[in-house]
Amino acid sequence: MATITPISRPAPAGIVLAGGRSSRMGRDKALLPWHGRTLLEHMRGLLRQAGAQRVWVSGAYPAFAGIPDRIAHCGPLGGLYSVAMAMPDGPAWVVAVDMPRLTPALLQRLHAAHRGGCTALAGHPLPMLLDIDADCRALLAAMLDDPHGPRSLHALLQQRLATRRLPLAPGDEACLFNCNTPVQWQEAAS
Repeated sequence: MATITPISRPAPAGIVLAGGRSSRMGRDKALLPWHGRTLLEHMRGLLRQAGAQRVWVSGAYPAFAGIPDRIAHCGPLGGLYSVAMAMPDGPAWVVAVDMPRLTPALLQRLHAAHRGGCTALAGHPLPMLLDIDADCRALLAAMLDDPHGPRSLHALLQQRLATRRLPLAPGDEACLFNCNTPVQWQEAAS
């Protein structure tokens, strides 16, 4: 009787989208304190706990080898494009720096369900598992080049071929809480 060997897939890289202006927060969200370290350090560590061998950071954070935006003021889509242009092809978990309750288990669930293209949770653009390749880079560039088109992660997921949406499991919504304002930050930190 033949033994079936499970297909092993490469561990995804990690991307932390941290290059925003944090205008609603009033200060840099990436540098907010979270359990003895910065939120950026926490999110990098979370990606490593999930299995990422390399973690890329969008934004001008020299201490983290951050990649500044190639095109200014284009939000998370611009940050993702800038990192995608610098990294090698392969799957990557994409997370926002302002999601401190995210868990490695949720990221691993995305990886287990990923069949190529893009995998995300229903109703949420982040976190996602995205195949960074020539097609992905071309789509990001086209979206950023269109002055009248949508420049959001929601639009990327709608336009990206082969986007797979996973249903939310009990407890997922609490893990997906993001902090854009001081009130939301206080809620997350309590």
